[in-house]
Amino acid sequence: MFHYTVESEKSIKEAIQSLEDNLKEEKFGVQWQFNIKETLEKKGYNLEHPFTVLEVCNPKEAERVLSVDQLVGYFLPCKIVVYEDEQGKTKIGLPKPSALIQMVEDESLKAIATDIENRLIACINKSV
Repeated sequence: MFHYTVESEKSIKEAIQSLEDNLKEEKFGVQWQFNIKETLEKKGYNLEHPFTVLEVCNPKEAERVLSVDQLVGYFLPCKIVVYEDEQGKTKIGLPKPSALIQMVEDESLKAIATDIENRLIACINKSV
């Protein structure tokens, strides 16, 4: 599976705040928060459920992977999404770095991607 997604009892706002706090502990910062529903509404479109994308980055890890292969930059920063599903439940998820890194076809990057993935999943799990 290309993604990891969990359900949370928290509101979207609470889940995002919890994520930001937990990401800081792992030295990941939120570079950008993209509220897709709000943006679409400003342009005259309607998305039924809230959907926010957090772009997160750990500078040390970014330098590490970009030093091996600049094509990895196509996947940076890492994305974590927080959204409300059709049943009104808050979901938190991410595309797995280990799945994305396979497209680069560089074996030396797999261990780094798996480590980053495990750390991000731990942050998500702490945030639910």
